[in-house]
Amino acid sequence: MKVNALKGMKDILPAEQKLRDYVQSKILETYRASGFERISTPMLEDAENLDKSDGGDNLNLIFKVLKRGEKLEAALNAQTVEEKSLSDMGLRYDLTLPLSRFFAANKNELQFPFKVIQTDRVFRAERPQKGRSREFVQCDIDILGDTSANAEVELIDVTARALLNIGCTDERFKNFTININDRRILRNMLETMGFAAESLDSVCITFDKLDKIGAEGVEAELKEKAFPENAIKALVDFISKDSEITLDDVASKCADASIADDLKYIISTVNKISNNKYKISYTPNLVRGQGYYTGVVFEIASPAFSGAVGGGGRYDNMIGKFLGQQVPAVGFSIGFERICSILLDIGFKIPDEKEKCALLYDESTEFPEVIAAAEKLRSDYSVSILHKAKKMGPMFDMLEKQGYTKFASFKDGELNIK
Repeated sequence: MKVNALKGMKDILPAEQKLRDYVQSKILETYRASGFERISTPMLEDAENLDKSDGGDNLNLIFKVLKRGEKLEAALNAQTVEEKSLSDMGLRYDLTLPLSRFFAANKNELQFPFKVIQTDRVFRAERPQKGRSREFVQCDIDILGDTSANAEVELIDVTARALLNIGCTDERFKNFTININDRRILRNMLETMGFAAESLDSVCITFDKLDKIGAEGVEAELKEKAFPENAIKALVDFISKDSEITLDDVASKCADASIADDLKYIISTVNKISNNKYKISYTPNLVRGQGYYTGVVFEIASPAFSGAVGGGGRYDNMIGKFLGQQVPAVGFSIGFERICSILLDIGFKIPDEKEKCALLYDESTEFPEVIAAAEKLRSDYSVSILHKAKKMGPMFDMLEKQGYTKFASFKDGELNIK
């Protein structure tokens, strides 16, 4: 039998699990105090729902589950065996599709607008690397049923406060930035420059790489994709300017400059409420890969990690696929695994955590007396009751390694602590 966890998944030892529990509790505490309510959905979703969810590259990363029994046998015995005929369900790759289905199924039981929390595991069949696993936890908040830009403002505010409430004072963690864009503005600008509407998804994928490959790299990739020369030139000339590209610059390239009004409102409002505890930055090449986003998108950038540590956006069309009528929706997801990884790397200590005390006993002490002593100690310490080992040296070494700083024992019927 193999003892190691599957590739891309991991076992979590007690010290890390304690950190994860703490981080999740602080996030949930902030979310709930802000009026959001938690739900849970199954890990498995219908294969057709997953395939039609506009999840971008994530659709290629779905863990599919084979049909069972007679259905599988019939599919295997068919003259032409197709992958879709073998599977009728799959593991969720994020929490947005399950939420959309959940809302469609339970809308009559929910307050409207619906402010919802999801903290749960998701699965993606991708190549494991630092910051990317095949199984990981997402911490999402969403607002369903609000068309106003105030929904985006509230999600940004609550998410930022959740991160700050973790209590990490390290500047690498505290100094995060919310990068923000609106896909409607970007697509309008690109169409005005001469790119065809049906090609915009491909153009945006390349434009999203601007920070990594530069204007020359964007130009080369767009030429390789055989887009119109005049459109490529218009875009490259625009992004090659020496000064920073502003929202006004982009709006001036759109057929209707007022399309940027919502984004201007969000940025100015967030700047007023952030009290300089975090920054918000217009990022013209921010796209995000999921195809279900319809408007504003955002990501959290941290000096402590090269990639995003959170992200989200507006997805006004997703729920309509289930209901047949549009329901406005916007969500923000904290990259829980990346946040925990950063905190472990910088040696974060849980604030105000009780010292760990090992209460050691042997046969000379009645066990009810041990239990009663542990209860008294727990007002000041986190207490674990342990039977004394024959060789105390190795036992003390292991306990100290596990973070125990106090040791209590009975001598002549009295409790001693050192």
